[in-house]
Amino acid sequence: QVQLVESGGGLVQPGGSLRLSCAASGFTFDEYSICWFRQAPGKDYEGIACISSSCGNTYYADTVQYRFTISRDNAENTMYLQMNTLNHENTAVYYCAARFSDYCSSVVGKYDYWGQGTQVTVSS
Repeated sequence: QVQLVESGGGLVQPGGSLRLSCAASGFTFDEYSICWFRQAPGKDYEGIACISSSCGNTYYADTVQYRFTISRDNAENTMYLQMNTLNHENTAVYYCAARFSDYCSSVVGKYDYWGQGTQVTVSS
């Protein structure tokens, strides 16, 4: 049974940091490119950070570049999103997703498996 389980979300003050984790099971993790998406209230899904299966390339949306870092531990079947200098615009439900490919994509429809999401709220 394929599972992606996010954790690490919560309430954080503006300027703060959070680290999201996503534990994968039920598929060959190191054959999949992975991506973090988010959906803010009233908005579409946005692919914000992706990394290929071999870690050979990464993608960051302009809105998070230089503040967020995606990583993966293929030995532990886990992916991470380090989020720094958070602001109110980062409030959203964050999802991890996996795609059977060695190429990154920020397109929602290209992903095979999805987690259930974790809420991140940035508020003072």
